[in-house]
Amino acid sequence: MGRGVEALSAPPRLAPAFARSLLPRRRVGEAHLPTRSAVIANVTQERTRLAAYCRITGYTLRDRVPPTWLHVLTFPLHIHLLSDPTSSVRLIGAVHVSNRMTLRRPVDAGERVTLEVHAEALRPHARGALVDLVGQVRVDDEVVWDGVSTYLAQGVTAAGEAQAVKRHEFQPRIPHTLWRLPADLGRQYRHVSHDPNPIHTSRLAARAFGFQRPIIHGMWVHARVLATLEPRLPPTYTVDVAFTKPILLPATVGLISRPIDIGHWAAVTDATGNRAHATMTVVREPPDH
Repeated sequence: MGRGVEALSAPPRLAPAFARSLLPRRRVGEAHLPTRSAVIANVTQERTRLAAYCRITGYTLRDRVPPTWLHVLTFPLHIHLLSDPTSSVRLIGAVHVSNRMTLRRPVDAGERVTLEVHAEALRPHARGALVDLVGQVRVDDEVVWDGVSTYLAQGVTAAGEAQAVKRHEFQPRIPHTLWRLPADLGRQYRHVSHDPNPIHTSRLAARAFGFQRPIIHGMWVHARVLATLEPRLPPTYTVDVAFTKPILLPATVGLISRPIDIGHWAAVTDATGNRAHATMTVVREPPDH
């Protein structure tokens, strides 16, 4: 059976969609997902918001946009799909465990883009179920970016044998760079990402989900590392990130990076370099078309 398509005329309002995700699930037990794609065509990129995004994540502002910016544009469709009544997986409370994206060609800030997202690959995990939110960005009929965000949904099940989350190799090392993250960084990033999840901005909400303090978004970490590597990256590449330990704000974290045969490897660690918060590989391979 083919996947249905829901065409939206504009990005969905995230606060109401996120509020719907707080409602109790009608189904408990086995997980269910929407069976359609959500699509928004002919989207104009907001240059003022892009400039603020680059400032907060460390990118140099230029006509070519960061690949993580394209993820930000597709993210409202993640919330839209998982707040649907047919979904027993809710984004709130789900853990973003990994992200993989491919920049297939440089994208200019002046280009109008079509955004599309669907959910797939529901599979069991020891603590619930894993699900992929698959995004695609097109200019006219050309796919210029695609990405897969994998979430761990707790409190639901999926058929089959439990799978482990892929981890990159990590060996403790002294960081070559330290970043001091302010207590309000979650609020700053929320302003540009439009991610309404209160665990990034509210101590009370963070505590409700088991964190002593608000945590910074994994996609801010992703973007900050890529911004640091940006001068050494080719025009097209694939980047794969595993989020291993949340960063509680405020914090001092370290960056370790090095070139490898296929591209680059990097890790965001605690200040001592003994524990990893996130690990990343960037592969400089020509994308498949």
